[in-house]
Amino acid sequence: MNGLTARGGGRYALSGELSFATVPDLYRPGNHVFGADPVVSLDLSGITRVDSAGIALLIELTRAVRRAGGELRLEGAPPQLMALAGLGGLEKVLPFAGNGEAAVAGRKG
Repeated sequence: MNGLTARGGGRYALSGELSFATVPDLYRPGNHVFGADPVVSLDLSGITRVDSAGIALLIELTRAVRRAGGELRLEGAPPQLMALAGLGGLEKVLPFAGNGEAAVAGRKG
Protein backbone atom coordinates (compact mmCIF):
# COMPACT_ATOMS: atom_id res chain seq x y z
CA MET A 1 0.00 0.00 0.00
CA ASN A 2 1.31 3.44 -0.92
CA GLY A 3 0.75 6.29 1.41
CA LEU A 4 1.65 8.81 4.03
CA THR A 5 0.71 7.82 7.56
CA ALA A 6 0.65 10.12 10.59
CA ARG A 7 2.09 8.50 13.70
CA GLY A 8 1.61 11.45 16.04
CA GLY A 9 4.03 13.88 17.63
CA GLY A 10 5.44 15.13 14.34
CA ARG A 11 6.24 11.60 13.14
CA TYR A 12 5.08 10.35 9.73
CA ALA A 13 5.86 7.42 7.47
CA LEU A 14 5.92 7.05 3.69
CA SER A 15 5.39 3.57 2.30
CA GLY A 16 5.12 1.80 -1.01
CA GLU A 17 6.26 3.08 -4.37
CA LEU A 18 7.33 6.71 -4.96
CA SER A 19 7.09 7.03 -8.73
CA PHE A 20 5.55 9.08 -11.51
CA ALA A 21 2.44 6.93 -11.12
CA THR A 22 2.01 7.40 -7.36
CA VAL A 23 3.47 10.77 -6.37
CA PRO A 24 0.54 12.89 -7.69
CA ASP A 25 -1.81 11.02 -5.35
CA LEU A 26 0.50 11.51 -2.36
CA TYR A 27 1.07 15.25 -2.57
CA ARG A 28 -0.21 18.29 -4.39
CA PRO A 29 1.49 21.70 -4.00
CA GLY A 30 -0.39 23.83 -1.52
CA ASN A 31 -1.64 20.88 0.52
CA HIS A 32 -0.65 21.05 4.15
CA VAL A 33 0.58 17.51 4.54
CA PHE A 34 2.22 17.95 7.95
CA GLY A 35 0.92 19.64 11.07
CA ALA A 36 2.49 22.60 12.80
CA ASP A 37 5.21 20.58 14.52
CA PRO A 38 8.58 22.39 14.55
CA VAL A 39 10.39 19.13 13.79
CA VAL A 40 8.87 16.60 11.40
CA SER A 41 10.37 13.11 11.17
CA LEU A 42 9.53 11.17 8.03
CA ASP A 43 10.26 7.43 8.13
CA LEU A 44 11.16 6.21 4.64
CA SER A 45 11.90 2.57 5.53
CA GLY A 46 8.62 1.38 3.99
CA ILE A 47 9.47 2.67 0.51
CA THR A 48 9.68 -0.24 -1.92
CA ARG A 49 10.69 1.60 -5.11
CA VAL A 50 11.63 5.16 -5.99
CA ASP A 51 12.31 7.11 -9.17
CA SER A 52 13.04 10.77 -9.89
CA ALA A 53 9.43 11.73 -9.11
CA GLY A 54 9.93 10.34 -5.62
CA ILE A 55 13.09 12.40 -5.19
CA ALA A 56 11.19 15.48 -6.40
CA LEU A 57 8.49 14.75 -3.82
CA LEU A 58 11.05 14.64 -1.01
CA ILE A 59 12.58 17.93 -2.17
CA GLU A 60 9.15 19.56 -2.26
CA LEU A 61 8.22 18.22 1.19
CA THR A 62 11.52 19.57 2.55
CA ARG A 63 10.77 23.00 1.07
CA ALA A 64 7.20 23.00 2.37
CA VAL A 65 8.26 22.20 5.93
CA ARG A 66 11.01 24.85 5.82
CA ARG A 67 8.58 27.46 4.44
CA ALA A 68 6.35 26.74 7.44
CA GLY A 69 9.31 27.38 9.74
CA GLY A 70 9.96 23.74 10.58
CA GLU A 71 12.66 21.18 10.12
CA LEU A 72 12.23 17.90 8.25
CA ARG A 73 14.27 14.80 9.06
CA LEU A 74 14.27 11.91 6.60
CA GLU A 75 14.89 8.64 8.41
CA GLY A 76 15.37 5.03 7.35
CA ALA A 77 16.05 5.74 3.69
CA PRO A 78 16.34 2.50 1.70
CA PRO A 79 19.50 1.84 -0.38
CA GLN A 80 17.81 2.52 -3.74
CA LEU A 81 16.72 5.97 -2.57
CA MET A 82 20.19 6.77 -1.25
CA ALA A 83 21.79 5.62 -4.50
CA LEU A 84 19.47 7.80 -6.56
CA ALA A 85 20.02 10.81 -4.30
CA GLY A 86 23.78 10.25 -4.47
CA LEU A 87 23.78 10.24 -8.27
CA GLY A 88 22.42 13.77 -8.34
CA GLY A 89 24.36 15.07 -5.34
CA LEU A 90 21.07 15.48 -3.51
CA GLU A 91 22.28 13.90 -0.29
CA LYS A 92 23.49 17.44 0.51
CA VAL A 93 20.07 18.96 -0.22
CA LEU A 94 17.78 16.41 1.38
CA PRO A 95 17.83 16.29 5.20
CA PHE A 96 18.68 12.61 5.68
CA ALA A 97 19.18 11.50 9.27
CA GLY A 98 22.44 9.76 10.19
CA ASN A 99 21.59 6.56 8.34
CA GLY A 100 21.50 8.32 4.99
CA GLU A 101 24.74 10.21 5.57
CA ALA A 102 26.49 7.00 6.56
CA ALA A 103 25.17 5.17 3.50
CA VAL A 104 26.38 7.89 1.15
CA ALA A 105 29.75 8.18 2.89
CA GLY A 106 30.22 4.42 2.72
CA ARG A 107 29.50 4.35 -0.99
CA LYS A 108 31.94 7.20 -1.73
CA GLY A 109 34.75 5.81 0.42
